[in-house]
Amino acid sequence: MRSREDDALAQAAVDALTVQLALAPKPGLPDPRDLAARAGRRDHDSLRWSAKALAPGLTAMAAAARRTGEPTPQLRIELGAIGRCTEHSVGLAGGGHRGALWTLGLLVAGAALDPGARAREVTAAAKRIAAHPDRRAPRRPSRGSSISAKFGAAGARGEARAGFPHVRRALDALTAARTAGATEDEARLDALLTVMSTLQDTELLYATGPIGLRHVQAGARAVLEAGGTATDPGRDALHSLDADLHARAWSPRGSAGLLAGALFLDALAVTVGARGRVAVHS
Repeated sequence: MRSREDDALAQAAVDALTVQLALAPKPGLPDPRDLAARAGRRDHDSLRWSAKALAPGLTAMAAAARRTGEPTPQLRIELGAIGRCTEHSVGLAGGGHRGALWTLGLLVAGAALDPGARAREVTAAAKRIAAHPDRRAPRRPSRGSSISAKFGAAGARGEARAGFPHVRRALDALTAARTAGATEDEARLDALLTVMSTLQDTELLYATGPIGLRHVQAGARAVLEAGGTATDPGRDALHSLDADLHARAWSPRGSAGLLAGALFLDALAVTVGARGRVAVHS
């Protein structure tokens, strides 16, 4: 049985994804200022609409974790089953968000296991869940796992089993940018670029190979080394990278999903009341 706490965690995750979608310019990613689809890709409005379809599945994941109380193999199996059903629902609503669902689902479950946990404790709980195999998952390899094996990249599974290091780096980048006086959007874009600068994005590896991946990583580093998006040189470098990636039709979707995970943890303020009621605020 789900609770208001489960609903609140799921809504916080969907809100984080929606905030990520609203950022602009995100190099190579859908731009809310462009209402037409680019080069046949899903447009921003479609992605924003389909993001709402994640909420029931994320609520069910939170409820499963709260009910189980431990990061057990059975919980991992249950989360996998819920995730596959949610992918189907999201597909009916327009598609997208597969990487974000994996990241947010594990983090929501980690948060539900320990309602008083801080961000890094949540990623540690998610790591313990991800360490178990999903014994009921389809046996055919996914595109991501095939690319991971081919190029030796960690991929989404490796990222989770390592405790989401890029989510933690994004959180550190948010803090550093805010401390330096950046606006909230600038801090979030710097966090995205921090992820892009080192992530072995299997979507990019599939579309571009290692040379393209290194090109994207170098472009993200160039923005940060120019001072980040809060500076004139950094903004110029950001716009150049955005134009370049859109022209090449290269999309770092893996980085976008991990940024959504970081924004979820960043917004997670948990208050435990006298009766154990948990409220999540953004």
